[in-house]
Amino acid sequence: MATRMTSARFVGRSGQLAELEAALADAAEGRSSLAFIAGESGVGKSRLADELVRRARAGGARALWGDCVELGDGELPYAPLLGALRQLVRNGDPALDALAPPLRADLGAILPGLQVAAGEEPVAQSRVFEALLELLDALGTVAPLLLVIDDIHWADSSTRAFLSFLARTLCRERLLVVAGYRSDELHRRHPLRPLLAELSRDPTTRIVELEPFTREEMAEQLEGILAAPPQLELLDRLYARSEGNPLFTEELLAVGLDGRGSLPPTLRDALMLRVERLPEASQELMRWLACEAAVDHELLAEVCGLEATDLRYALREAVSSHIVVTADDGRYCYRHALLREVVYDDLLPGERTEMHGAMARALERRTTTTDSPGAHLAARIAHHWLAAGDQPAALSACVRAAVAAERVNAYIEASSLLERALGLWERVEEPERLAGCEHWELLARAANAADMAGEVLRQEALLRRALELVDEEREPRRAATLLERLARAQWNANRGPESVATIDRALALLPPDEQTVERAALLAAKSRSRMLQARLREAVEVGREALAVARAAKGARPDPRAVAAEMRALNALGVSLDGLGEHEAGAAALRESIEATTEVGLPDERATAFINLADLLNRSGRTRDALALAREGLGEVRGMTRASDWLWLCISEYLYETGDWDEAERVMPPASRRYVGTTLLLWHMTRAALSLGRGDLVEARADLDALVRPGRASTEPQFVGVYGSQRAELERRSGDLRAARAAIDEGLDRIEFCTEDVARIAELAAVGVRVEGDAGQLARDRQDTDAERVARERALALIARVRLASHAGDDAVGDAELADRRAGGPVQRAELASAEAEYARACGEDDPALWEAAAAAWDGLGRPYPANYARWRAAEAFAAERDRDDAAGAAATARKGARRLGSGWLLEEIGSLAARARLRLEDEPTPEPEPVEEPDPFGLTAREREVLALVAAGATNREIGSRLHMAEKTASVHVSRILAKLDVRSRTEAAAVAHRHGLTETRTPV
Repeated sequence: MATRMTSARFVGRSGQLAELEAALADAAEGRSSLAFIAGESGVGKSRLADELVRRARAGGARALWGDCVELGDGELPYAPLLGALRQLVRNGDPALDALAPPLRADLGAILPGLQVAAGEEPVAQSRVFEALLELLDALGTVAPLLLVIDDIHWADSSTRAFLSFLARTLCRERLLVVAGYRSDELHRRHPLRPLLAELSRDPTTRIVELEPFTREEMAEQLEGILAAPPQLELLDRLYARSEGNPLFTEELLAVGLDGRGSLPPTLRDALMLRVERLPEASQELMRWLACEAAVDHELLAEVCGLEATDLRYALREAVSSHIVVTADDGRYCYRHALLREVVYDDLLPGERTEMHGAMARALERRTTTTDSPGAHLAARIAHHWLAAGDQPAALSACVRAAVAAERVNAYIEASSLLERALGLWERVEEPERLAGCEHWELLARAANAADMAGEVLRQEALLRRALELVDEEREPRRAATLLERLARAQWNANRGPESVATIDRALALLPPDEQTVERAALLAAKSRSRMLQARLREAVEVGREALAVARAAKGARPDPRAVAAEMRALNALGVSLDGLGEHEAGAAALRESIEATTEVGLPDERATAFINLADLLNRSGRTRDALALAREGLGEVRGMTRASDWLWLCISEYLYETGDWDEAERVMPPASRRYVGTTLLLWHMTRAALSLGRGDLVEARADLDALVRPGRASTEPQFVGVYGSQRAELERRSGDLRAARAAIDEGLDRIEFCTEDVARIAELAAVGVRVEGDAGQLARDRQDTDAERVARERALALIARVRLASHAGDDAVGDAELADRRAGGPVQRAELASAEAEYARACGEDDPALWEAAAAAWDGLGRPYPANYARWRAAEAFAAERDRDDAAGAAATARKGARRLGSGWLLEEIGSLAARARLRLEDEPTPEPEPVEEPDPFGLTAREREVLALVAAGATNREIGSRLHMAEKTASVHVSRILAKLDVRSRTEAAAVAHRHGLTETRTPV
């Protein structure tokens, strides 16, 4: 038997709990009232009341609890009141003894165990009510009193009458009465309805409605049960089945941690009992309704066999019993999905087959009035034929429904329907006739739907199966088409070399001078592959050939496949030309692709053009324009999962660039198992950028570690370069300069080999110069001339690459061919400005003017993060020159910008600089002069600062001890600790660090 699983954590309901606590606080002040907690079964009414009781008792109030019991006609008078007060009798509560004898006698008429003299006459109910009120008032004089009466939908008539009495008579008692009831139990003739109608008119009566949990609240509930955040798949499954009902969630989880188990018998029986109370006609109607999520009146009337009057009566009974509700579109559905599940499971196999078949035939009759039924109607027909077990009809219906789904870009649904059709293929006779296509065509169609739905691995599997059914020698064009699509799937799965090999295999099947759609598509695919590998000249050459073949193959009546090849060629050409410095020609090709797809459709190519043109705009410094274009593109790709994922990630990236980090995090798509290949790379890198910007190195490392294997498998500079830059920055800020250098070297080796992406080489090299800036500073602090020389040499080699990309370098640097590939622009010039400042820092010539020029360049692009990083560095350079006014101005501006961004690490660095250099930022008070009050970036104590000042002045341990009145051995211990905190190896290195960071400027007399 399953064990009930309950979260110990109180989830949600904060607003309702606050309202009830406020009512209890009013009661403590003598403002008594009634409150009702309403909600469906299992929604958490008792849990809320229990939490209120716990808090009330913790706050010094007294709480009594009584439950109503479902006894039917044999109801027990005052049942919940007896349950609440019985403990008082057992304990001999003083409040009972304090009652006047007549009241005690009246109370004894209903309260067993209260020893009073038996009267001869029956006690009137009004006297019992007065005695109860007097007792509650007496209990409230000692401490505020909370009386909870649960499940009052089962309350006896005497209890209901007492609640009505309290509503009329409560005045200054320190009492709050809270009653809970199931709103789904209140049919139209329920006796509690009149009472609620009466009490709701009283302004002192509260009715607190509880709705099912939201998805986020359910996730919190599951985390409380599982002691870990739930997996997204489990959360989705349980939320769909329970619809946010906490009790149902717990019960479903109790029978299986995967959430797939059947309902526990107790819950199933309890739910089924509600249906079995209905008249027989209504029960039969419930069986029909269980066969579909929502059913319109006309369909019910057609299939259920009831007369119009009987049908209306049966529906009214079901609605008034809160089992059926009417949706906004007028259709009928179960109030709760689990209730429908219970009724459906109770159907006999023959009943299910008959009912689903009848519904399928009725719905198919609706399609006779149109040649192309809507996607929803077609999907319903397919569902009913599948459930009826009619496999031939189901195969035809699934294919028709998939076509209808594709027509409205519902590719996820189309993929599922085509998979079902494929599963039926071997089970029926003449499947080609039923499906209207051959087996390989259905597989290819399913592969296309899987691609559009973002299921890259499934797409590849389907295409391989289709290829097995095609003879390459007899049908070379058909095989070539399938191979081209397979190559795209392999590329999306981050298997670039394998994808190019597949394209070459397909091209070998066709004559080299053939002007066909198949060859145009393959050439366009090859151009795209070379473009993504940044082999730009080859991409342009092949792309132009693809464009010519596609246009020759279009014919008088354009073949959509030829147009698609043309658009892909334009996409590859646009990006490649831009990468070679022909920016206007590149943008024009991409805009032509967008305009052409507007006329002929082709959503996949259209989405790609939007993504590529937006990236082009962003990389040219027009990030706001890129953001607007990406958002426009998002509206064009509804139903295309992979394309929409990419566009959301692009939008997040552009928001990061413009400094809208909170919005960038909000629009980031959540984790999903469908992210594979290049989509997974982009998702992790976008997250890592935000984490690095915030300063969360733990999260950044987790994302970058997840990219180690796929990142090394990628042949695309757009991923190799970004991964190398992010890994280097992570290791630099973690203090591991060796690992940071390794990331730069590995990335450059991979990008510079057989690629022409100068811009991404420059981006990675610029980060490398930053690493050498740190290395140079550390070498000088340690007076390590060899290490300083290495940092200078590496920085020079790296800055040469950045200068080359910005048209600012000497063509003699690097070979002539590399010099011809320069692709400068405003972004490259801003990167160069930052890199020049970092280069000066690496060489020991830190120049605030260079940093200010870099900040201005990034400001001109509207990119605040690198701009404020540059201002922080400028402040450091000013401080090193003892120019505190300019240092304070630069630091204050940088701090404002970092605060707006939410860059925690940059704020810490600026604060550390301000503390070391005693900079007064904005209106902050000047730091206290006593060393003990001064924050220290290395964790030095005030005494250690005094020792360090003497070390920097060249004092020996004996001299330090004499000056500071300590033993020579004590001075030695202090010096050892200082060396460890500064992470240096000698007193000379310690002196260098002290002078650079202003640690020798102690105001303590020495």
